[in-house]
Amino acid sequence: MFTFAIVLYKIKMKDDNIRQDSLKAWVLASRPKTLTSAAVPVMIGTALAFKDSAEYVEGAFNWIPALLSLLFAFIMQIDANFINDFYDFAKGTDNAETRLGPRRACAQGWVKLDSMKHAIALTTCIACVIGLPLIFYGGMEMLLIGLLCVVFCFLYTTHLSYLGLGDLLVIVFFGIVPVCICYYIQLHTCTWEVFAASVACGIVIDGLLIVNNYRDRDTDKEAGKNTLIVKIGARNGRLLYFFTGIAAILIGAIFWANGHILAFALPVIYLVFHLITYLKIVKINRGKALNMCLGETARNIFIYGICVTLGILLS
Repeated sequence: MFTFAIVLYKIKMKDDNIRQDSLKAWVLASRPKTLTSAAVPVMIGTALAFKDSAEYVEGAFNWIPALLSLLFAFIMQIDANFINDFYDFAKGTDNAETRLGPRRACAQGWVKLDSMKHAIALTTCIACVIGLPLIFYGGMEMLLIGLLCVVFCFLYTTHLSYLGLGDLLVIVFFGIVPVCICYYIQLHTCTWEVFAASVACGIVIDGLLIVNNYRDRDTDKEAGKNTLIVKIGARNGRLLYFFTGIAAILIGAIFWANGHILAFALPVIYLVFHLITYLKIVKINRGKALNMCLGETARNIFIYGICVTLGILLS
């Protein structure tokens, strides 16, 4: 997993002269670098379950639902990216000429709108097929969780992100839900340590959305997309990014309280990288140059995931 993430972080696919609906176009549309954000909560939830399974019945941990959860997270992330690509272009939020962020498939004409519609339907169905067997491990409640993931995957881009609720959804669906569910599937319970870890994970991953919305604050305001950054302003937006890292470390103190000192100490490595990226955001302030900070934030998220996971397993 670590090698896979490093490859995703370093990959630099040239996005010029791309044939419409080609394999390269679809790879770019899937935004492979974002898959690390899908993997991190699964890693943390699975590590916590693996550690605690020894306190229940020997051999209680099962790798099959863990792998299914990871695949489900990957496909749902790609599905969300396709939905975001399609609807932001359809609503006029993504404009090929004014866009500051990485170029998007529909806006650039790399993927036809009809093709993207079909891709959204396909990835949604694949995610459901992958997630359905989790019912056998976690019970019928997994069906409700899966449906909520699919519904809010659509609602995020189509409505809720325009109301400034995107950050809350990231904390819930990239933190609380995946971390707690990955643990629940294995042991059919949850603990305060797991819940705290899930909140910290969601806060860290929200840093990616904060940088994205900070960069796009002017164009989002013009398009009527009232993100949290548009509402609170640039200065408070920078402070919000700063405190995501601090908050994650402070919440992680629950690991220390439960005797898992490494799970608290190792993420300090992440905090160092986070603060360096924060200083760059302050210096750059606006424009396409912030895309570098976006990439660094994705890297920092994975560093956090590795540090917490290793800390849990080695404690």
